[in-house]
Amino acid sequence: VQLQASGGGLVQAGDSLRLSCAASGLTFSTYTMGWFRQAPGQEREFVAVIRSRSSGGHTYHAESVQDRFTISRDSAKNTVYLQMSSLKPEDTAVYYCAAGRGVILSSIRNNDAYDYWGQGTQVTVSS
Repeated sequence: VQLQASGGGLVQAGDSLRLSCAASGLTFSTYTMGWFRQAPGQEREFVAVIRSRSSGGHTYHAESVQDRFTISRDSAKNTVYLQMSSLKPEDTAVYYCAAGRGVILSSIRNNDAYDYWGQGTQVTVSS
């Protein structure tokens, strides 16, 4: 299984970015896909998740990014996206995508619930 994250970069506050995570080696539609981020000196934190098709494909976002970030998935391309707008300096972090099979609703925000992780893509937001 491989998760290849891309789309990060250096932007100014208020700008937008779209992250992509291309998945291979798994049955994409059966996996819950998530985005997490880790800022320097901090623990990796939940950003957003989109559940598998069989679980209804519902999306959930962290309160800190609600109304600014949107997660989506394209099953034809085996890719999950994170559309980020109105970026803030505090959004600066390495962003990781993750895939989990059978992730229950109460665990969607937990790192341990996911089976596979991408390599991360750096997002830096300058003020």
